[in-house]
Amino acid sequence: MIPAEITGYFQYLSPENLTTLPAEFNIINMPSSPTSSSSLNYLNDLINNNNYSSSSNGQDLMMSNNSSTSDEDHHHNHRKGIIILDERKQRRMLSNRESARRSRMRKQRHLDELWSQVIRLRNENNCLIDKLNSVSETQDRVLKENSKLKEEASELRRLVCDLKSNNNSNSF
Repeated sequence: MIPAEITGYFQYLSPENLTTLPAEFNIINMPSSPTSSSSLNYLNDLINNNNYSSSSNGQDLMMSNNSSTSDEDHHHNHRKGIIILDERKQRRMLSNRESARRSRMRKQRHLDELWSQVIRLRNENNCLIDKLNSVSETQDRVLKENSKLKEEASELRRLVCDLKSNNNSNSF
């Protein structure tokens, strides 16, 4: 495989595979045309300076990034990322459960307070009703007594008037 063919393969690499290439393969600084002479020089310099040797089938250069190891590393890192995400998810779930438990406890405490307030207000209401009934009975008695006293006062006035009129008629 010639270096021009190698540079042509870079266009087929996905972005995540580009991160697994050694740092020496600086694709950003690579010439844009895969068949240009500067492109060939660039790859030759990389191969010669970093002790990469080309074989008859070009496998050594492509395997230099140790794709099986990088796949394993990627898989391991992916698994580690999933484990970290799972741990975060578990912590979040536990936190949410604890928060929900505290919320239920607050709600229950609030409900208990409301029920005790209902009972207290009902008792207070019953006491007020008893007092109102007592005051109403007292008012009725006082009104009856007042009416009776008014009748007596009215009758006494009439008697006084009658006595005065009898005294005046007897004096002549």
